[in-house]
Parts: sequence; C-alpha cells; structure tokens
Amino acid sequence: MSDITLVIRNGTVVDGTGGDPFEADVAIAGDRIVAVGRALPKGVEEIDARGKLVTPGFIDPHTHYDAQVTWGNHINPSSWHGVTTVLIA
Repeated sequence: MSDITLVIRNGTVVDGTGGDPFEADVAIAGDRIVAVGRALPKGVEEIDARGKLVTPGFIDPHTHYDAQVTWGNHINPSSWHGVTTVLIA
C-alpha cells in the first residue's frame, strides 16, 4: 500500500453488504479505496471519524433530478447541489 493520500480513522463502517456496521479505518490512494481495516499505514491526510458513519463505495440511487425544473427559474446544473452522476434506466 503505497501512496496513501487519505486515511479515515476510527469510523463506523457500513459497507453496503448487509453485514453489521464495524469500526475500522479506510485508506484511499488517489481516487481508489485500497484498504479497510485496523492499524493501516499513515496517509498524507488523516481524518478522525470517531462517532461518524463511513460508507466506502456506497452509492445512493435516489434522486429528485426531475424536480430541478420546478424549484428554480433556471435549470441549474445538478452539481451545484452536490450531484455528480445521474443515470436513468
């Protein structure tokens, strides 16, 4: 595990598998999760997530993208609201 740019430490991890939440650290190198566990190497940046939920790789499929046309007088980019990707199936 080289080039770890960020380690989120001591968070309660909910990994989306349906298993119980567990306390762990999450290591990120660039834009990839490279490890989830305890006693991970130090990262360039560290965040203490004690008492917080950490959801690595979690995807929320819920969107109100279509409602954008009703709450403003302009159809502003969804990225202004924190949305980065919308897929319509």
